[in-house]
Amino acid sequence: MSIASHLQELRRKHESLSSSVTWEQRQPASDPLKIAELKRKKLRLKEEISRLSQH
Repeated sequence: MSIASHLQELRRKHESLSSSVTWEQRQPASDPLKIAELKRKKLRLKEEISRLSQH
């Protein structure tokens, strides 16, 4: 897998997590722990994207 295709996949996953966070936050009985975990995953992806983009 090339770096470009890997970055594209990471960005797709990041966007998906972003949508999931938004959806969870809008639920009346949202789980703060689940939202925090989704945000941590999203941040890890963002950091990986940033690291790979610098090369």
